[in-house]
Amino acid sequence: MIKEREHFIDSHRDMFWYTPDAAKHDISDDLLVETTLNYGTLEDYRELRDIMTPQKLARVFFSASGRKAGNYYPEIRSFFSLVLKPYAS
Repeated sequence: MIKEREHFIDSHRDMFWYTPDAAKHDISDDLLVETTLNYGTLEDYRELRDIMTPQKLARVFFSASGRKAGNYYPEIRSFFSLVLKPYAS
């Protein structure tokens, strides 16, 4: 899974342009999910879901609170709340 995660980040470098190259593989799951959902395509979401598992992705998404939850665009938060709800435990 780590290699798949690293490959995902490397193949989507443009989404993480503000992260120094040496630190890209060390980004948190919170940042990975937030950035992918806010700026990626639906296909990017599907790829990330397959790497992380839907349950883990839902756990990361729904655990965002306060300012972190506010980092999601409102329409993204609304859409993925519906999409990921079945995987939340």
